Amino acid sequence: MTIRIVTDSASDISLEEAEDLGIEIVPLSVRFGEAEYTDLVDLSVSDFYQKMSESDLLPSTAAPSPGAFEAAFKKCAEAGAEGVICINLSLALSATGQAAQLAADALADTLPVKCIDSKSITCGLGTIIRKAADAAKNGGSMDEIVSLVENLASRTRIFATLDTLENLKKGGRIGGAKAMLGTMLQFKPCLDLSSGEVVEAGRQRTRKKSLIWLKEVLEGESEISELSIIHGDAPDVEEFATLISDIVPKEQIRINQLGAVIGTHGGPRVLGVTYLVQ
Repeated sequence: MTIRIVTDSASDISLEEAEDLGIEIVPLSVRFGEAEYTDLVDLSVSDFYQKMSESDLLPSTAAPSPGAFEAAFKKCAEAGAEGVICINLSLALSATGQAAQLAADALADTLPVKCIDSKSITCGLGTIIRKAADAAKNGGSMDEIVSLVENLASRTRIFATLDTLENLKKGGRIGGAKAMLGTMLQFKPCLDLSSGEVVEAGRQRTRKKSLIWLKEVLEGESEISELSIIHGDAPDVEEFATLISDIVPKEQIRINQLGAVIGTHGGPRVLGVTYLVQ
C-alpha cells in the first residue's frame, strides 16, 4: 500500500525539502493588517522577517481551509497514494488539525486519511515528518507509520527563550504562561512547549543567562537525538551552537530559522531547541 505524508507549513520544512521527501505541505496564511499572504507561496521566510521589522502591525496567522487539505489529499491520490497520513501542528495552538480532519471525513468513502495531532511545532514537527516520510518510502503500512508518529510525538521536546512576550500575548497563544505577564518586563521568558501548549519553564534576567538555561535543559537529558536550534532572526544563534557543542557537535545540529507561522507568535530573536529523547 502506497502511503503519502501531508503536513502544514508550521513544520518549517522548505518546499524544496518537501519535494525531496515526497510530502505535501498545506500552507497557513499570514496577515499584516489588511494584506494577506500564503506562507511559503507568496511570503518567503526572509520576506516575513523583513516585513515584521518594518511594520508597526503585529502579524497574525490563520489556519488553512478544509478545502485546502482536501485538495492536497486528492493530489496525493492522483499521484498513486492508496492512503494518506496528515500530521499537523499542535491542536492546542491552532485549528489547522481540525480543518485537516474535516477534509479527511469528506473523503472517507474514497481515500483512507489518518490525521494525527503532533503536539508539536516547527522543527519538532519537522523531525516527525521526515521520519514518517522515510517510513512511507520504505513501504511502511498506515498502522506502522501511525504508531511511529505517535511514538515520536511522545518523545519530542521543545524549549525556547523569548526576547519579548508581546507577540505571544497579542496572538492569544500565551496558554499556561499567563502568570508571567506583568512580571516579565525585566526578564527573558523561558518556555516549555513539549506538551503542545505554551508553559512557563523559568525566567532569566539576561539573554546570556537564558541561553545557559537552554544548555542546562539539554544537559539534564540522559540521551538526545535529532537536535535542532530554532530561531527568529537571532543574531547569537552561532554563539549558542558553539555553547552547546560539547553536548552535540555543531556539525550534527540542524539550525533552522523559524518560518512565518511560528515566528509570528515567538517574536523577533526567539531562540530554542527541539530534540528527541529516548
